Amino acid sequence: MKIIVDAMGSDQRPTPDTQGAVDAANEYGIEITLVGDETRVRAALSRLSQVPPSVSVLHAAQEIEMREHPALAVKEKKDSSIVVGIEQLKRGNADAFVSMGNTGATLAASVLYLQRLKGVHRPALGALFPTPQGPSLLIDVGANTDCKPEWLEQFAIMGDAYMRATLGLEQPRVALLANGEEDTKGNQTVQAAHALLRERARATKLNFIGNVEGKDIAAHLADVIVADGFAGNIALKTAEGVSKMLNDLIRREIKRNPLTMAGGALAMPAFNKVKKILDYTEYGGAPLLGVNGVVIIGHGRSNAVAVKNAIRVAKRSVESNILEIIRRGVAPSA
Repeated sequence: MKIIVDAMGSDQRPTPDTQGAVDAANEYGIEITLVGDETRVRAALSRLSQVPPSVSVLHAAQEIEMREHPALAVKEKKDSSIVVGIEQLKRGNADAFVSMGNTGATLAASVLYLQRLKGVHRPALGALFPTPQGPSLLIDVGANTDCKPEWLEQFAIMGDAYMRATLGLEQPRVALLANGEEDTKGNQTVQAAHALLRERARATKLNFIGNVEGKDIAAHLADVIVADGFAGNIALKTAEGVSKMLNDLIRREIKRNPLTMAGGALAMPAFNKVKKILDYTEYGGAPLLGVNGVVIIGHGRSNAVAVKNAIRVAKRSVESNILEIIRRGVAPSA
């Protein structure tokens, strides 16, 4: 298996990207091609030990910054690490593409070069939401801010396929994100999507359980939570902000006086366990579902661990043949 990694994706590029790629190549026994400024990438590799021969470098002279307009950047920067990497995937020179870079640009390049799977209305970006009971998939989290009911129905199908294939869930619980649990809650789009999913659940094995509220995401009441990209992105970013606030608040209060510092030291193993459960780096990246290729997108602030785990997600997606599973899933509703 060969996976293309955008070496110029993370905020601290190319250090975490190259370190994560080398760690993944060593641990998973796969080929990795790092795409980016060859001089900078090789300099980063030279600072690492145990770089296997399965790690190669493909030069790309340009990079797309986070602040750039995604569609324009993809059209104007043909020699960027994102475009070059996606083109390699399109040509069949790799099995997957992983980037910690500009989400919109990765989405735009994927749709432009890879195109959508047959029958898919719109690709959707999923994000694994950590909970003590295991992760839930929130989909969409930013690719489609305005949606039609049939798009939300397909997001549910693709999310169900992803959780079955990559996490091994036999019958994922699928729900719609709404402002109430009752069937009549939500805007007109959500209510119409609710009716479509009820009908699909009767006709197929889709385990649609109805609506969930924002508070239910962290309670792990569903394995797949479906939303338009606007609501999904707000839910995700709000949760990330609350998590960071609580972490900072606990640290500040522990350091307030010697007594709390001593108690904090005793409780540190528990704090570390909670941190590991809620740490986004454990899940690596978010799958872009619905395009004709395996594409994983991570946080710009990713460290080497997050990059390595994003590559693991890509590997697992390829091994589970996620593209064919989604093809079969959306075919009846195409």
